Amino acid sequence: MYWILFIGIAIISYIVQASLQSKFEKYSRLALDNGMTGREVAEKMLRDNGIYDVTVISTPGMLTDHYNPTNKTVNLSEGVYNTCSVAAAAVAAHECGHAVQHARAYAPLQMRSALVPVVQFSSSIMSWVLLAGIFMVNTFPQLLLIGICLFAMTTLFSFITLPVEIDASRRALAWLSSAGVTNAYNHTQAQDALKSAAYTYVVAALSSLATLVYYIMIFTNRRE
Repeated sequence: MYWILFIGIAIISYIVQASLQSKFEKYSRLALDNGMTGREVAEKMLRDNGIYDVTVISTPGMLTDHYNPTNKTVNLSEGVYNTCSVAAAAVAAHECGHAVQHARAYAPLQMRSALVPVVQFSSSIMSWVLLAGIFMVNTFPQLLLIGICLFAMTTLFSFITLPVEIDASRRALAWLSSAGVTNAYNHTQAQDALKSAAYTYVVAALSSLATLVYYIMIFTNRRE
């Protein structure tokens, strides 16, 4: 039953990722009427929210966009930074949504940021601890239990990420509409692009939860 669930989640994850890339490419060909690039959209959203200590920079790769709260930078991928499109505007506004969350001390973002060092440490040793724990489950089950606790931290991080990402998209879409960046003809496309991106986080969280349950089953079904 577990493998059926795991394979099902893997298939859904592939479909969601493929759908996201397809929609991003589609909406990247849909130009904004105002001619604003992703960089200009990001800078305007930051200014409109009274944020002047965040820098918008370009980062290599595709769909590598992110907000870095440590150095207060909105990092836009090459396909977003210099591009005038609905997709670029949606992504740029979404990342600025995280900057607004940071400036407003949004609780889930603060919680996620606090967990980052813990998750980084857990991820660095988790695989080895789990592997050793599975081999020694009948002689030293405590090792697998430690691995499960480490993995649980990454699962918790995945679920805390959900409200952070959903709220950033909500802020982005509200601003895109109120600022007149999108209009009645293309706002739905921006909404669709961000919704597809949100699905990737939902699938990732469910996949992490399913894997956590699998390790727990190994631990509870061990020979006493």
